[in-house]
Amino acid sequence: MSITTTVTEQRGSSLRDACPQGLHLPGDPGYDAARMPWNVAIDQRPAALVTPRTVAEVQAAVRAAAAAGLRVAPQSTGHNAGPLVAQGLDDVVVLRTSEMTGVHVDAARKVARVEGGALWLHATEAAGDHGLAALHGSSPDVGIAGYSLGGGIGWYARKLGLATNSLLAVELVTADGEHVRASASENPDLFWALRGGGGSFGVVTALEFRLFDIATAYAGMLVWDVSRAEAVLRRWVDWSAGAPDEVTTSFRVLNLPPLPDIPAPLRGRSVVVVDGAVLGADHEAEGVLADLRSLTPEIDTFARVPARSLVRLHMDPEGPTPTVSDSTMLAELPPEGIDAFLAEVGPGSSSSLLLAELRQLGGALGRDHEGGGALKRLEGAFVAFAAAIAATPELAAQGEHDAHRLTKALSPWSNGRSYLNFAENAVDPRSGYDERTWLQLKGIRSAVDPHGVFVGNHRIPRLVENLRVTD
Repeated sequence: MSITTTVTEQRGSSLRDACPQGLHLPGDPGYDAARMPWNVAIDQRPAALVTPRTVAEVQAAVRAAAAAGLRVAPQSTGHNAGPLVAQGLDDVVVLRTSEMTGVHVDAARKVARVEGGALWLHATEAAGDHGLAALHGSSPDVGIAGYSLGGGIGWYARKLGLATNSLLAVELVTADGEHVRASASENPDLFWALRGGGGSFGVVTALEFRLFDIATAYAGMLVWDVSRAEAVLRRWVDWSAGAPDEVTTSFRVLNLPPLPDIPAPLRGRSVVVVDGAVLGADHEAEGVLADLRSLTPEIDTFARVPARSLVRLHMDPEGPTPTVSDSTMLAELPPEGIDAFLAEVGPGSSSSLLLAELRQLGGALGRDHEGGGALKRLEGAFVAFAAAIAATPELAAQGEHDAHRLTKALSPWSNGRSYLNFAENAVDPRSGYDERTWLQLKGIRSAVDPHGVFVGNHRIPRLVENLRVTD
């Protein structure tokens, strides 16, 4: 028996003693099913995977992993697992909180409290029952914890800012196995770091965040055939520069497969879509959208709708999906940039991408949030995101190639920063922050995790570490 095998068995034995429930080790019958992240194109093979159901089980798993000389990677769904896997998982226990999904809404205080594995669908439904809305994202099955700790761009973002700055408190298990609460008055430095600094500081067991008096919104999508891509994109870019904070939209070129769950008018087609939401009265929203509607879309679903329905507005895939992607943040998109975008994904491009997207920034997203955390705002005019379905190795290779081609074509207008929630490949996490914030995050990480127990998907290193970046 090799020394390596002996060490592995000893570690597994100590983990089994501490975590008799929800532990999966390599070779166990349930290991292969349990280790799969949401993006099933990512081959995630940790030293162990634990699915705790209670805070006490989280504490036991963290303490057992540290005692065995293993690191811990918190994970709820695994939507952004690529950067984690790129760091190497041979000595990592993935601690998946997907069994911890409780949601409680205090309608009088306009506050939601959710457990660490809750999904946005859980919270939007509960809030909607009280005529309230959260700063949720564009997909119902994204984990609230990872989304919120990394920033969070939703359909109200240009008016109300990043979701991370709506957090009121975070409860987490720290590297020594203690369960602590971080808020403006409790562990305020840690609370600052958690709001935008990601998952390098502990295992989140619960979050509290502000809810808003939004029962309905004027929301929907405008759809054109891809042959109209140039006219629509040029209009949308000009329009977005002067759009009021009350509106948040995205522009997408979609190459939709002929699948039965896609609406018949869109099935198997390449189309251009502008979707989003407007806060305000109907007549105000209609005035905001008039310039876009003058381009006579073939489908126009914008109307007064329940706020809870917006979690599915973007039609993001639900359930485990194999994808490859790339992203970049743009300072601007001048006419030459529009030409470059269309050359890669416009009519006649033969792109393999399922989608090529531009998210509208600005408004409250571009202003420092008073009392905010490590990520107070996002610099830039747009976030570009490209994704393809990776059902086979060949499709994955082609999709990755085409996604990188698009971001490279847009690089002359990049501001050099990253929105890390959209960075599903290994990038330098320093690109998500300014230098002062980066140094502060490293200092706080050093204080709360001096021995480097935790590893986040976009890892904040300790001050004594040299960050290794995988290209």
